[in-house]
Amino acid sequence: MGSAKQTGSTERKARIEEMRRAERARERRNRVLSIAGSVVVVAGLVVGGVVLVHSQSGDKATVASDSKGSGHFVTGADGVRTWQGTLGRTHTTKAVAYPMEPPVGGDHNPVWQNCNGDVYTKPVNNMNAVHSLEHGAVWVTYNSKASKADIEGLAAKVRKTPYTLMSPVADQKDPIMLSAWAHQRTVTSANDPNVDKFFARFVQGSQTPEPGAACTGGLGQ
Repeated sequence: MGSAKQTGSTERKARIEEMRRAERARERRNRVLSIAGSVVVVAGLVVGGVVLVHSQSGDKATVASDSKGSGHFVTGADGVRTWQGTLGRTHTTKAVAYPMEPPVGGDHNPVWQNCNGDVYTKPVNNMNAVHSLEHGAVWVTYNSKASKADIEGLAAKVRKTPYTLMSPVADQKDPIMLSAWAHQRTVTSANDPNVDKFFARFVQGSQTPEPGAACTGGLGQ
């Protein structure tokens, strides 16, 4: 039993280290692409600036947008709720009204919330967090009913786990909730074994629409 547990731990550490190496490689590649892309963007702005202004004149960023998230949750025997329905993946700067809180997918902001074990003490924008879920992150959330000890315990788990983030969500129905793209569950405490199970299954799990996409270089707080 102990040997199996140690083997699982070793495999998980190897997986995390592999993700970290991939992340560093992506960051180097992105820096090169960013330099080249900036030249193209500047040229495009000079040529198309007038057209852009006119095209945006009737398109306010504050207008609500549907998330194409019609559907419902189905709860499995393991307590994980899976969203049955379509989840949009369009990038938008308009406000999105999600059919669940916290959201587990849908149209979202073009910029992701940093999710490399990032712990936020203030609420983050749902639209940025959903983009993080698209990249394979697990989002740990809590409300005012969560104990200080549980908040600190969860924060410690998040900080040592790449592709995770944590923030308060005042309007969620349970004190502590875990969300991944199209999946969600409630846990009873930071010591609930289902926290580690959820991380193991959904951090860069098979549900990820964009596996290997960055969890750094996005929006911080």
